[in-house]
Amino acid sequence: MELKVFIGDDEAGMRMVLRKAIEKIEGFKLVGEAEDGEAVVSSVEEIHPDVIFLDVEMPKLNGVECAKRIMDINPRTIIIFATAHSVYMSDAFQLYAFDYIVKPFKLDRIYQTLNRIKSLNQYNSEQDMYKIIRHEKGLDKILIRSKEGISFVDMKDIIIIQREDRNTVIYTVDSSYTTSEGMSELEEKLDKTQFFRSHKSYIINLSMIHKIYPYGRWTYIVKLKNTDKDALLTHERYDVLKSMFSS
Repeated sequence: MELKVFIGDDEAGMRMVLRKAIEKIEGFKLVGEAEDGEAVVSSVEEIHPDVIFLDVEMPKLNGVECAKRIMDINPRTIIIFATAHSVYMSDAFQLYAFDYIVKPFKLDRIYQTLNRIKSLNQYNSEQDMYKIIRHEKGLDKILIRSKEGISFVDMKDIIIIQREDRNTVIYTVDSSYTTSEGMSELEEKLDKTQFFRSHKSYIINLSMIHKIYPYGRWTYIVKLKNTDKDALLTHERYDVLKSMFSS
């Protein structure tokens, strides 16, 4: 499947250079161009491109403000700033810009960025397909190493994972497993749509949340179903969790 690309730049010559680069690399399709920020945002709402090349200094709405609005429309949009002004770089990356290319640039620099996007897209597609196959075959399991050996645990049965006595303990509906593996190692193995790192010492199954209540000024307690265990939730992660369920 081709990735849809949009160009926002008030210089006709620069749009032409980008256009030629996009046409050169397979897997991308140019779906539109605009020379001012407001037109870019309007087009994004209508076309929903996957990738956007943005100049920073454009009429009506500059590229940084434009990017903020695009993130509100679709936060998964890949934004590449292509501009003569490196001074905006820090602002750009605060918006999770995929890349920042300073003009004048060589076509090879654009090819490099496009090929990196294509590689990431192929990897994500393969991972999504793997998850579908794994789910359909009933293979949604996590491998847990311990002193006793290796256990294969159904992800859906995991309620909470927490640090205890310098080990990591995985609590399920009917059992528990202790491992020396770190929280971050286990977090990488888990389905990000199902599990949430609420605190440096806790990972929780989102479907198991029963109740959340304040615990001190900057922390919360998460009560979970099917267990007497509960988890700490930091103020920052509470905001993230709230936004997940309110969007």
